[in-house]
Amino acid sequence: MRTERSKAVLYVVGGGLFLLNLAGLYVQSRQNLDGFVLIALLQGALLVAAAFSVGRAGWGGRLVPFILVVAALLRLGPLLLPPYLSTDIYRYVWDGRVQGTGINPYRYIPADEALRSLRDEAIYPNINRVGYARTIYPPAAQVLFFAVTRISERVTAMKLAMLVFDGATILLILSLLRYAGAPPERVLIYAWHPLTVWEIAGSGHIDSALCFLLALAFLARSRNMPMATGIALAGGSLIKLFPVLLAPSLYRRWDWRLPAGFAVAVVLLYLPYLSVGWGVLGFLPDYVAEERFVGGSGFYLLNLFDALVGRSDPPVVPYAAIMIAALLAGALIVLLRPWPGKLGFAAGSLMMVLLLYVLVTPHHSWYFLWLLPMLCLVPYWPALILASASFVLYATLGLRPPARDLAVNSLLYGPFLLAVLSHLCVHRLRRPVAQSEG
Repeated sequence: MRTERSKAVLYVVGGGLFLLNLAGLYVQSRQNLDGFVLIALLQGALLVAAAFSVGRAGWGGRLVPFILVVAALLRLGPLLLPPYLSTDIYRYVWDGRVQGTGINPYRYIPADEALRSLRDEAIYPNINRVGYARTIYPPAAQVLFFAVTRISERVTAMKLAMLVFDGATILLILSLLRYAGAPPERVLIYAWHPLTVWEIAGSGHIDSALCFLLALAFLARSRNMPMATGIALAGGSLIKLFPVLLAPSLYRRWDWRLPAGFAVAVVLLYLPYLSVGWGVLGFLPDYVAEERFVGGSGFYLLNLFDALVGRSDPPVVPYAAIMIAALLAGALIVLLRPWPGKLGFAAGSLMMVLLLYVLVTPHHSWYFLWLLPMLCLVPYWPALILASASFVLYATLGLRPPARDLAVNSLLYGPFLLAVLSHLCVHRLRRPVAQSEG
């Protein structure tokens, strides 16, 4: 009876997500951002309900076809419409176009006269930071931009490429779940999540390729292929830099092959772009300042501390020291005391990513995509709540910065930290890992 009830919940949630998807497309056409945020948050709540349903029943993979059909339907509308939440994809196409002419993408800002002949009416007017920022994307991302634009320089083609990675990630997650003996239906945590629908199919974020490489690194680790693990981890790190933090959880002590694969891949990926020297870092140093991390106001916990004690000068240097010490301590924990079980490396990786989120508090919801492959393997419910609530970062709340930033981040991290505290009070620290082993 419980199994049938859980199955009914899954069917209802799938239908509800699709109806909300149609509503989201409608409010996008009306340029109603706050309305869209509400719909995305409702989808996130339904996704959490579906994940609980899968956790309480097992169908031996019989519902996976239904999950995949719903996932495909959810992605169709956002794929066909222009990007709504972000214009980053236009920079992807531009960087690929620049490379297609033999020019290093780190050399010029888009508005430079040297690139005037590449301007058009479809891509160039939509590039963000067009007049002052060289590209920020590391070499692995640049290789992908170049490859896709050799086929087509249209935004839809770039979206389709990201959906190919998206589909491949789903297949890798299914393989990992079967390896661990866990319910394959858990793949819906990734496949149905509103982040994959709106940020990959809708905005075409390169984080889709990052999720694929993370899942590939996990699969290589599970198959005892340390060299391949290091190569996949290097690829992910040169799309967005954070995956380097996962190295301690994926590393087997005294095995030289993972660091060797990582180092070789990094060198080979950087080599084609080193003609600009340190300029290969692109806009990254300026981006850190633009996101207000240099002055300290970009860190939520630091802002919260200042608001509570009535200060207006964030102590950024002490906070940075605490942050680095905490990340190093986390790395030592997962390296010296790895979680047991087939998916222990995924649990350690999840811990490192959550620590990064709490300390750095990223400002964009698509960064929370990184959690989803791990949550399929280690369904840690507080982290699932965090990922599903991340669309609140788009909300305006009728406030202006910095009051808006403090309120939005409180709505995001407050429930998450309370959920973590509740989980620690009710369960033993490692119980979610044991449950994840199926």
